[in-house]
Amino acid sequence: MKRTTLFLVLSAAAALAAPVVTVAAKAPAAAAQPALGQPGRLVLDNSTRILATLDIRRAEFTKNRAALKQFVTTEFDRMFDRNYAARLVLGAHGRGASEADVAKFADALSENLMARYGSSLLDFNTRLRVRVKSETPVGNGKAMKVSTEMLRAGGEPIPVDYLMRNVGGQWKVFDVMVEGVSFVQTFRSQFDAPLKRGSIAQVAADLKAGKLQADAR
Repeated sequence: MKRTTLFLVLSAAAALAAPVVTVAAKAPAAAAQPALGQPGRLVLDNSTRILATLDIRRAEFTKNRAALKQFVTTEFDRMFDRNYAARLVLGAHGRGASEADVAKFADALSENLMARYGSSLLDFNTRLRVRVKSETPVGNGKAMKVSTEMLRAGGEPIPVDYLMRNVGGQWKVFDVMVEGVSFVQTFRSQFDAPLKRGSIAQVAADLKAGKLQADAR
């Protein structure tokens, strides 16, 4: 459950700056919300839209996996601050690395995730409500943590936190935490050993070739 949830919210996070699209079916009603700033409102509106779209287009996506891949890729690419997140994942291994190598790693990581988990979104229960609990400045005010819950019938809420930063007036997501598990920390631990053995470009190539797998635990 946690693996698919992490991939779902990574996809949703990537679309936070996208305009909210009106869909044919009514999206799940949001729970009562505190007064929200721009980061929290973006999280709420677009997470709800992602869930509604997955539910409405489930039959189409089941028959047409190319359409599912295009949808997920578009949402993932639109807003997620992939290169900044990739530098955080690389940690000490990324010191002095070129932007080109970091971009290769970011691209390979996202493609590997989509190849492994994209289809599993069709099995995800999208009958959820998203509630934003709070917005908290972090990093001396340079970033914002938007704490949310995914509310589901018959189950405990799933806590999901988004870490966002303002880049040129636009809020972008660079880390997502599901039940306290950080996207950045998870992959930093996973790729530490491969990066000790080989270059960033080689690890990116191995990810693209499927020789390494990103595990969204």
